[in-house]
Amino acid sequence: MSGLHAHGRSIDNGSMSNRQYSLSDRVLIEAERALGAAFGSAPSAVRPSPATHVTEADLREDERRHAAGLMRVNHTGEVCAQALYSGQAAVARHAQTREQLLEAAEEEGDHLAWCADRLDALGSRPSLLNPLWYASSFALGAVAALVSDKVSLGFVVETERQVEAHLGEHLKTLPAGDAASRAVVAQMQADEARHGRHAKEAGGIDLPPPIPTLMRCASAVMKAIAYRI
Repeated sequence: MSGLHAHGRSIDNGSMSNRQYSLSDRVLIEAERALGAAFGSAPSAVRPSPATHVTEADLREDERRHAAGLMRVNHTGEVCAQALYSGQAAVARHAQTREQLLEAAEEEGDHLAWCADRLDALGSRPSLLNPLWYASSFALGAVAALVSDKVSLGFVVETERQVEAHLGEHLKTLPAGDAASRAVVAQMQADEARHGRHAKEAGGIDLPPPIPTLMRCASAVMKAIAYRI
């Protein structure tokens, strides 16, 4: 597991492709990713943050708290995305599916780092319940992947569809002066839409009702809690 760093960002994909890992090996690798994402320090992004060259706004206290709450929700969403992809990759049946999931997880790791940077800039912190969010999302991803790769990719399609929508809501409600957070959220939204398209093109199926509705309900609970805690 030398290709996996403590913060959970980097896996040597070439090594993963060339070596045939057993199911137990993959579960252990993804468990280590879990510890890094849920308990580790802020990860290092591969891509620079879209907020890097944006002037930090002088926000009112209520605007700062609201922006921090939204970025905490987004940070928690990225923790959940890392968990979902890790759970799916741990038990994916085909190497091509596993590699696609890990590639998407790498970009989601950028999002996690960008959100952590914004929280720091806004004088706030991540959700205290991130380990709980991670554990539940990891389990969901593993269960979906155990059914089939098409169902697993279908969860990616539906997840990204819902995340893209909620990021659009955030772009409407973020303080008008917080251009830095807006730049981050806009890039995240574009990336999520692309991940969903790729998962669909790779064979992801549309999930039957009531699964999408249940996912929206669970997401609403997470967002309401993470905004505050």
